[in-house]
Parts: sequence; structure tokens; C-alpha cells
Amino acid sequence: MDHVLARVKRLTKKPFFKLVSDHTLYENTAVDLATCVPYSPDHNLDEDSWFKVEDFSQQPFCIDLLKNNFDTKDYDDLKKEQFPNIAYIFAIQEEDFYFQKITSSLFIRKKIIGFGEVAEIEESNNRLVINDQPDAVYFKQSDTLAFRNLAAISGIFKGIDALYREATQQETEAFLQAEFVELKNDYDANKVSKPNRKRIALAMDSLEKLSDQQRVDILAYIGDYCDQKLKFDQATQKFEISTDDELKLLLYGIEQRFYTTLFGQEKRLANSIQAVG
Repeated sequence: MDHVLARVKRLTKKPFFKLVSDHTLYENTAVDLATCVPYSPDHNLDEDSWFKVEDFSQQPFCIDLLKNNFDTKDYDDLKKEQFPNIAYIFAIQEEDFYFQKITSSLFIRKKIIGFGEVAEIEESNNRLVINDQPDAVYFKQSDTLAFRNLAAISGIFKGIDALYREATQQETEAFLQAEFVELKNDYDANKVSKPNRKRIALAMDSLEKLSDQQRVDILAYIGDYCDQKLKFDQATQKFEISTDDELKLLLYGIEQRFYTTLFGQEKRLANSIQAVG
């Protein structure tokens, strides 16, 4: 039997309550884990794609609800006065958990005009809109969480935004002081955007894996593809960085996002990447 439960805000001891039983809330959700993309903060999902985090129960941000055996008899029914305090709902369909974040915009409390024999004003009861698709699905058998938007589920799985790591101020400053960077026009760490801080975190991880020769080669690769948009001094082996856009190109280069088409030899930038091997 399928069940729908709710997590109520500001309750710590017993925050979960039963809403509905014997109803399949998300009938049209089809997630193929084999085609899901391992989460990467710089990957742009296709319309029908999902991210995934495997071994989810081992992650520090996994909630206890998913680690323990589930039995609806352990939960009380949700009271009417608690309805406005729902933080999120989850549906148990077979053995999998479907989560939806609840915001104030999903509550409907409006007067409506009903058309019967005559038009009349009707006071609507509290209603909660259920989205066509859940924000996340936990597949118990494979211990995998699938989702599309990290921000949408960060309130459900506290700490999961650690997957979206930004470089700290200290790390940002250290990167801009790298031997291949020369800052111009008063550009400094305080002017680095949030997206570029995320890219710096990725670039630092990538650079750590490169040998000294590979670092030299990657600079030549960036200089070749960005010669019209980035100034690269061959003698000093430094890129001049004076804007956030120039920094973005440098970071994309470190991630090897520039490529040339096989036919036409057109130089391109991959806005999103996914390993296929």
C-alpha cells in the first residue's frame, strides 16, 4: 500500500505525520538510474535527465527516515492546525520515497465563483498543490537519490549543498595568486562571482591531478583556444585577468571544455560536460 506523509516545521522529536494512505501520488514519474548523471555542480541537465547520488544512506546528509525500517503505524495523523506548517511531503510508493518541497505558493486559500443553477461565491478549503514531478526520489534497493535541482532539496537533506562547493575566500585568493595568473585593472578576489568561485573549486581539484608537464600543456591549450579573448604572455606563461568573464574562460580551459569539431574544424566551448567512458 502506498502512503503520503508530511514533515512539519519546528518539530524535532516526532516531526513526521500521515496524510493519505492507499494512493499513488506520483504515477507518471519514470527515472532510469542507468541514465542519471552523477552529480556535478557545473553540469546542465537535459530536460528529461536527473542527477544521482549513489550510496546515499552513507552520506552525512541522508536523513534517518531513509536509514531505518519504515512502518506507518509509528506515525500519527496530521492535525488540521498543523497543515500550514508542512515543510515537505513524501510518498512511499512500493519501497521508494518521493519527496516534494512545500512552499507558501503551493497552498491555495481563495474565494471562487461556482457555476451551478446560479453563480455563487464559495469559500475554498485549504488545498495543497502537488507537482507533476517530485523534487527527489530515493530508490531504497539501489540506495540512490535522484533529483533535478540541488537548491530545491537542500531544505530536506540538510548539508547536501556541500555537493555544490564554492572556493573559500582564502582559496580564491590563492588561485588568483597562481604563477600563471596576472591580475589587471584592480581585479581581485572580492570581485569574483559565485559561479566562478564554484569553478575555482573544480579547477583546483583538476590542477592537483596534473603533472608539471601537463600544467604547461594545459596553459598552451587555453592560450591556443582563447587567443582572441585572453591575453597570454608566452615569455612569462601568464594570463592577464581583469574581468570575471576572462577568469571564467581560464577556468573553463583548465576543465578542458574547449574543443574543435571533426567536420568544419570549428572551435567550440562545451557549456556542460559528462564523462562517457
